[in-house]
Amino acid sequence: MTANTLAALLTARAEDGRPGLLFEDTTWTWREHVAACRAAGSWLARRDTGSHVGVLSDNVPGLLFLVGGAALTGRPVVALNPTRSAAELGRDARATDVGLVLFDAPYEELARSLGLPARPLSDATAPGPLPERAADPGELVLLIFTSGTSGRPRAVRVTQRKLAVPGTSLGALLTPDDVVYCSMPLFHSGALMAAYAPAVASGAALALRRRFSASGLLPDLRRYGCTYLHYVGKALSYALATPERPDDADNPLRLAFGNEGSAVAIRRFGERYGCHVIDAFGSTETAVSISPDPAGPPGSLGRLPEGVAILDPYTGEPCPPGRVADGRLLNPDEAVGELVNTTGPGLFEGYYNDPEADAERVRDGAFWSGDLAWQDAAGHVFFAGRGTERLRVDGENLSAAPVEAALREFPGVVEAAVYPVPDAAAGDQVMAALVLAGGFDPEAFTAFLAARSDLGAKSLPRYVRLADRLPQTPSHKVVKRVLAREGWRTGDPVWWRTPSGLRPLTGADVKAIEEEFVRHGRQHLLET
Repeated sequence: MTANTLAALLTARAEDGRPGLLFEDTTWTWREHVAACRAAGSWLARRDTGSHVGVLSDNVPGLLFLVGGAALTGRPVVALNPTRSAAELGRDARATDVGLVLFDAPYEELARSLGLPARPLSDATAPGPLPERAADPGELVLLIFTSGTSGRPRAVRVTQRKLAVPGTSLGALLTPDDVVYCSMPLFHSGALMAAYAPAVASGAALALRRRFSASGLLPDLRRYGCTYLHYVGKALSYALATPERPDDADNPLRLAFGNEGSAVAIRRFGERYGCHVIDAFGSTETAVSISPDPAGPPGSLGRLPEGVAILDPYTGEPCPPGRVADGRLLNPDEAVGELVNTTGPGLFEGYYNDPEADAERVRDGAFWSGDLAWQDAAGHVFFAGRGTERLRVDGENLSAAPVEAALREFPGVVEAAVYPVPDAAAGDQVMAALVLAGGFDPEAFTAFLAARSDLGAKSLPRYVRLADRLPQTPSHKVVKRVLAREGWRTGDPVWWRTPSGLRPLTGADVKAIEEEFVRHGRQHLLET
C-alpha cells in the first residue's frame, strides 16, 4: 500500500498501543481502533448485494469504524445528512444506490421512514481476519452530499487520497502526544479531512463528541487534554457567545483549524482561549484552497496560489483588482468573479454517477468553484459569497431550486426566487423574493413552510422580499445576482424571521444588522 491512502495510514496504526479514540467515558487504543475498523470492513465485505450502505448518525465511534472499514476493504459507504428531511434523504439514498441504512439510535424513526431496510449501526461488525490488499489512491471510500448550481443534490466522491493528502499535510502539525477535538459532523468532509485523517496520520488521539456544544467546548478541552480542534463556520462565534471567565485560557488548546470564521471571531477566540487560529479557505470539492496570510489585511483569505484565478464567469477573462476607498469596494461589478483552478480539478474526483454535474464544474480543463471573490491591488483575496444557486447555512450546503419549487406552491405566488445573502458571523442566510397576486399573510406563510416535509429547517427563508416584479434578462431569466447584491436593503417591503415569528424589517433592524457585520469584521460583504 502507498502512503497516500487512508488504508495505509490506518494500517500504520495497527500495532500502536497509545490512545487513539476518546469518546465519553471510553478509550480505544489505535490498535483497538484499527481492529474495530477491520471488523466493520469484514461486515461490509460479506455484503455482496451490489448496493451501498448508507449511514444516519451523530459523531459516534461506530461511524468512524465504518469509515475505516470502507477504506480497508474498498466497500464505500454513503454518509447521509440527518438534518435533511425524510423526502430529501430518500432522494439522496436513491441517487447513491443505497440498499441498506444503518442508524445511530436517535435516527431510527427517520431511517425506517425511507422505505429501505434499516439496521442499528452497532450491527456493522463481523470479527475475523481481513486479508491485506493494496488500496488504490483513487479508490472510493465515501459518498458525501453537497449542493450544486443546478439544484439537484450531488454526492461528492471521497477517495482514499482525498482523505490521506490533507490528513498527512495537517498531521505534520501534530505529534502522537497531541489530542484532536472533533465535534463537527462527520457526515461532512471537513471533519474527516481536518480532524480524523490528521489524527490517523500523526498518531494523535481523537476526542469525539456527538454534536458540537458551545457550552461543552471548554470542559471537553480540559477533560480530554485537547491541543487541536477543527471548526466550521459559526462554531467560534457560538463559543464566544458563552459567558466569559477569567480562566478561559487555562486549557491545553494550542491550535484551532477551520474555515468560514469571521475576522473578529478568529482574533477573539485566539485571545480568549490562548491558542493560534488558522482559518483556511477551500471549496467543498477540495479543488481550490487558499492559505491564510497572517500579514494580510483583516478579512483577507490570503493570496491566490499558483494556478488559481478570479475569472469573470460570463467571459472567462481575469477580473481586474478591486478599487478600495475607506474600506469599501468601489468596483464590485468588474472586480468580483469566480474562483477557478485553471490547472484542473485538484483533489476533486467527480460526483457520483452525475456526468452533467461534473461538466458544470470542470470546463475546458479548469475547475469552476462557484465561490465568488475579489483581490485588492496587493493581491490579497476577499471572499464575496457564492453563486446565487448555492448557499451555506450554519455549515450546511443548500440549493436554491428545491426551496423555490416549494415557495411557488404557496397560494398567490406568481414568481419566486431564492438566493444567498451573507450572514453577519459566517456563511449565508436564505432570502426569497416573491411576486404575489394578492397580499401577504405572514401567519399563513409560516404555517405553509412548517407543513413542508421536503424542506429542512435551515432551508427556511430568513428574509422575504415582496416585489412587484423581479429583474430579468431579455430571455426572461431572473437575474439573481442583482437581488443578492441588494439583499434586504431595497425599497420593496421585506419581512424577516425572528424567534417570535415573521415581522416587517425596519430601518432600525437594518442598522442593527449592519452593526453586527461590523462587530464580526465582515462589513466588506455588504459592499459586494
